[in-house]
Amino acid sequence: MKNRKEKGFILILVIILITLIGFIMSFLTCGANIMVYQSNNTYLQACERNLVASGLAWAKINIQKENRDIIDKMIELDVTDMNIRDSTLVVTIKIPSENQPEVQISTSCSCGRKTLVNDDIYKIR
Repeated sequence: MKNRKEKGFILILVIILITLIGFIMSFLTCGANIMVYQSNNTYLQACERNLVASGLAWAKINIQKENRDIIDKMIELDVTDMNIRDSTLVVTIKIPSENQPEVQISTSCSCGRKTLVNDDIYKIR
C-alpha cells in the first residue's frame, strides 16, 4: 500500500515540475522578445545615423566643389553598398540669402515590421 502512495506522490511532483517549467519557458520567451525588439530598435537608430552622416558628407563635398546643378533639387543617393535593407537617403541642398548652406536629409530604414523615418535640416559650415 505504501508503494502505491509513493508513486502517486511522485506523479504529482512530476506534474508540478512540468507546469513550473512551462511558466519559466514563457517568462524566458517574453524576455527574449523584449531583447530582440530593443536590438532591432538600436540597429535602426545606428543605420539612421550612418545614413545621415553619409548624406552630410556627400553634401559637404558637393558644396566645396561648388556644384550648382544640385542646388534646390532632391537627390536620392544610392545606398546599396551600405548593406542596409529597405533604406532610402534623399538630400536637398539649399543656400539661403545668408550664404550658410543648409542640407535637408530624409532617411528611411526598416528592420522587420518597424520602419524608422527621419527628416531634418542641417547647417553646413
